[in-house]
Amino acid sequence: MKLALLERLNQARAEKRPVCLLRFLDSHEEALIVDGERVWGGPLPADVAEAAGQALREDRSRLVETSKGRVFLQVFNPPLRLVLIGAVHIAQALAPMAALTGYAVTIVDPRRAFATDTRFPDIDLVSEWPDEALEALAPDRRTAVVTLSHDPKLDDPALSVALRSDAFYIAALGSSRTHRKRLERLREAGFTDAELARIHGPAGLDIGAVSPAEIAISILAEMTAVLRRGTAQVPSSRGESRS
Repeated sequence: MKLALLERLNQARAEKRPVCLLRFLDSHEEALIVDGERVWGGPLPADVAEAAGQALREDRSRLVETSKGRVFLQVFNPPLRLVLIGAVHIAQALAPMAALTGYAVTIVDPRRAFATDTRFPDIDLVSEWPDEALEALAPDRRTAVVTLSHDPKLDDPALSVALRSDAFYIAALGSSRTHRKRLERLREAGFTDAELARIHGPAGLDIGAVSPAEIAISILAEMTAVLRRGTAQVPSSRGESRS
């Protein structure tokens, strides 16, 4: 590998940007894709670019046969992170589920009676106010932020920081009525409709979830769809009954 290419690769990784290194085994050429854009190497055929994009979405390096021969796609994705606002019952179900799927989970809640090691063993707990905590955590393109507290004093500041970040998934728990009121408050705070459209609310896919564990499954499913496909494939709407 050329030194200049290695430096670009290391720089992108240090910036926590999705990177795919392409090694053309037949021609011994190399290419580098960062954030979906080629930054090293010659023009890429459509099938090569598509294969690299799929490898990045699936977090999996692979050898593929293409119009340019055999290509080894080496993926360097930043680690996945999930920040949950509110140490509530749903968080108790969602945190371990997300950890099993590869997320480093952080729960933010200044209410120490809720955020305890007993309730959340082996989970990183932060007792700062959500906006301060999220500013320090600096959500990136591989970070999901989900507010669960039902308390606007906690959820709204967190959403404000998340909307100014590169977080790939932002969601808020609550009924459709609650979400409309939430959007009104954030709109008054200066956010545009386009910005607010990034919030998945009510959080999770509409699978008829009732229990905390089922709601956690619906949120993780929607999060996965956005991560892997760029969008959730099932409407997110649980109706008016959820507070």
